[in-house]
Amino acid sequence: MIDVLVVGAGPNGLMLACELALAGIRPVVLERHPTPGGEPRANGLVGQVVRLLDRRGLYARLSGESTPPSPQPAFTFGAFPLDLTMLADNPHYVLGVPQAQLEATLAARAAELGVDLRRGREVVDLRQHPDAVEVRLADGTQLTARFLVGADGGHSTVRRLAGIDFPGVTDDRSVSRAATVTVPASFLDPVTGGLRVPGHGVVPPFQHTRTPRGLIAWGPFPGRPAILSTTEWPDAPVSDATPMDLAELRASVARVLGADLPLGPADGPGLLRRLTGRNTRIAARYRADRVLLVGDAAHVHPAIGGPGLNLGLQDAVNLGWKLAATVRGWAPPDLLDTYETERRPVAERVVMSTQAQSALTGPGDDITGLRELFAELLRMPEVTGHIAALMSGADVRYPADPADPLAGRCAPDVVVHGDRGPTRLAELTRAARPLLLDPTGAYAEAAAPWRDRIDVVTGPLEGTTATALLVRPDCFVAWSAGDAGTLRAALTRHFGPPSAGEGRG
Repeated sequence: MIDVLVVGAGPNGLMLACELALAGIRPVVLERHPTPGGEPRANGLVGQVVRLLDRRGLYARLSGESTPPSPQPAFTFGAFPLDLTMLADNPHYVLGVPQAQLEATLAARAAELGVDLRRGREVVDLRQHPDAVEVRLADGTQLTARFLVGADGGHSTVRRLAGIDFPGVTDDRSVSRAATVTVPASFLDPVTGGLRVPGHGVVPPFQHTRTPRGLIAWGPFPGRPAILSTTEWPDAPVSDATPMDLAELRASVARVLGADLPLGPADGPGLLRRLTGRNTRIAARYRADRVLLVGDAAHVHPAIGGPGLNLGLQDAVNLGWKLAATVRGWAPPDLLDTYETERRPVAERVVMSTQAQSALTGPGDDITGLRELFAELLRMPEVTGHIAALMSGADVRYPADPADPLAGRCAPDVVVHGDRGPTRLAELTRAARPLLLDPTGAYAEAAAPWRDRIDVVTGPLEGTTATALLVRPDCFVAWSAGDAGTLRAALTRHFGPPSAGEGRG
């Protein structure tokens, strides 16, 4: 019997597979497409997930840089520029890699970890039993697993077969168009990299520009074709029956900007896409007995602000260690249920954020008035800081002891000064093991019964005022304050009863 079947080899499914493999589980990943997809999709990673990738050793692979990620000095919210240099503690990170590169990197890492990835395998039916899930594939093959995870996107087959509702709303008023394009050099601003459009001015790069008639965004990505996109709210429905061409996008640009922009095709395969409407939905439940949902299978929302991978990849990392602990037999009885109780509120905040941004970018003079007020608010550092924390996910706090200031929050970027010299937390979390950072060894005796499940690291801590830190595999803090009794309670709550040995490692 397979321990865990993961359906979907996109970023979320591959990340989950890697997390399971790090925890000693050998999952099987099923992907209905025979080869990796080539169409451009997400253009980068935004938010705290960039730090998470660093903590798994993946940031250097993706960025080609040996230094840790640095916060982004500027970003955009609802077609407003955000000046993040005004913040004393900027939580916003950006890693500009296309989704295809991310998937290839995660697939390579999964292969290194021994993950069994089977492409060209489509799930068409599933049946649940008290101790297993039985899956039937399109070719008639039947597989049995202890758990099944749907990471198969917004139109998830697993979600449908498991009988999980997907409530929400569909706003069919908007039409978004995007394409990889070239433009004449005379239309490019040599200083900013933006578009110089006669009769309009400069369209800055990598942010939405709003007019009363719609949105436009220009992405001149280094080393790959530039992407131009528009969003409009037409009076009459637009049919998806006819494929989009560059002439349609050029006409849309002219309507949004009130000026013409010559467009040419990009070299090689590219993006040419029209999307009608916006879906905002969250699954009625993230778990149905032995079936769980992760990423877009659990939630969909407008793409504005780029929160999708930040949300989905952290879903995967949250679920991975809990599912592995359940399979291996040391998980507390309710640990797997905390996947939904912790991650659903995060999805709800992403939905709130993207809906607010969509409202702020809408057409009409009344929205223009709202934007004038909002622009005034963004000149206040506390407002910009609040929005930056919301967009990056730095404001996430899982349910935890309110008396413990760090518990439930993402672990700070501490440095441990141990026998090997200064060591970043990101270098200690590559194996996805629970960590007790115990500077003086004062908690060694209290933690001893859990040494089969956690690693203990000693040495003075730099970058936190906490006297010690218990860090979960997903790099969130389980405990940071109190005596040996509160530590033992946190260890039991997260990592099961104190039963070292007995083959439970």
